Parts: sequence; structure tokens; C-alpha cells
Amino acid sequence: MPEDLRRSRRGGVETSVRTFAVWESVRSLVEHRTGELGRPLRVVDLGGGTGGLAVPIAALGHHVTVVDPSPDALAALNRRAGDAGVADRVVAVQGDAGTLLDVHPADEADLVCCHGVLEFVDDPQASLQSVAAVLADGGHLSLLVAQRLAVVMAKALAGQFAQARHALTSADGRWGATDPLPRRFDAGGVEELLRGAGLEVQDFHGVRIFSDLVPAAFTDSDADRTALLELEQAAARHPDFGFLGQLGATLHVLARKA
Repeated sequence: MPEDLRRSRRGGVETSVRTFAVWESVRSLVEHRTGELGRPLRVVDLGGGTGGLAVPIAALGHHVTVVDPSPDALAALNRRAGDAGVADRVVAVQGDAGTLLDVHPADEADLVCCHGVLEFVDDPQASLQSVAAVLADGGHLSLLVAQRLAVVMAKALAGQFAQARHALTSADGRWGATDPLPRRFDAGGVEELLRGAGLEVQDFHGVRIFSDLVPAAFTDSDADRTALLELEQAAARHPDFGFLGQLGATLHVLARKA
């Protein structure tokens, strides 16, 4: 596991449980595409912030451009890349989904990572179209978005039934006016957005199906955390329980530009 994904306590559940499944999918895709192309990949990490994903990808030998609106985050990214010895393979560019084509050439990226971005943009469809435009033919998108049903379940289990109902029935998947997320997504809606951008879904699965619901007291030991991670992985891929993926706090989608 890369340095950036080592365990650190947060909210009672280990960070590795929250991130490991996504990292494994991205790493596997990167390895597959590297084998196909026979060269290091050209990767764009849109909204990549301080480099939690970009630096591990660069450490595998690939070139990563991080596009993020925050100069402070990009400064931290540069320090992180320097500390990891990959500064020559990481480029920090200030921008966002709306300016992506202004700061990055079209038809060039082998992989775009867009994790936790679509929830905040003004126009998710336009943002995905910009992502598709910077992808080379055959390039891939790794998309991570917040899911609606996860917050519905969490609010219901917390006894906040009115908020659960609001999240279930609202167009944007929010539980109320003070919800910190501007929107959440359903799997069907994400697939429709991707098709509208000319991208074909290759794989998708729910992430953190159980982790956000597990009390901290149940994840005190390494054995407990390992068991929870194994349960998450098994549930996300179980052929008879595909619906469980819709209960994941986030949905991870891999899509391809034809």
C-alpha cells in the first residue's frame, strides 16, 4: 500500500478502509493501460488537491497533472511530491472543471481521475464533457461521487427520519438546507451523464457500504479493520447482492472514451 494510504484514525474507522478499494481499482487500471500502451501514462487528477492520489500514481512511474482551484492545496502538493521524490513527474495547475480545456490540451490524457468533484460543480454534464474532451481515444475516467441512498440510510438509522425522506425524494439528494453537499447521485443518473459525455461505463461499485455506519468501538483492532475491509470488498463485488453497492457512501465508476 502506498505511503499516502497508510492507516490513520479518522472518525473511528481507518482511512485505509475508506480508500483502499478505490486505490486498488485505479492501480489495477493503471497497470492494465501501461501494459497496453507500453509507456508511462499521462494522467490528469481533476480536483486532486494535495496529491493523495496523484503522488502514489506518480510513484508508479507515471506523469500526473493535478488541476485544482486552491493555490494552498497545490503548494502542499508540490511539497508532498518533493518529499516522495516524484516532483519531476507531478505538475500543479490552478484551475477547475470549468477551465479544464484552458489549462490542459485536448485529446491527450490516458486517464482522468475525478474524485469528489461533481458534487460541487455548477454543471456536472458540462464538466464530464470537458473531461471527455481532454481524454485521448481509448482513455479512461475514474469517477468517484457521493451516493444518495447512503445518506438516506445513515439519517434513518440516526432517527432523523424527515431528513432521510428529504434526501430520498429531493432532486439533488440533499437532506436539507444545511447539508454541506450541493448534490448526491444515483447510479442510473451517473451512467446517463457519462453517456451524454460520450463515455462508456466499464465498471462500477459502491465504496464504504458499511464503514460509515460502523461504531468506532467495533474497529479498534487491526483484525477488526481487516475484517471490515474484506467485508466491504466482498459486498461490493458479490454477484447476488449488487444492490448493496447503491448503499455505499460513494460510487466508483470506471468509464472509457471510445
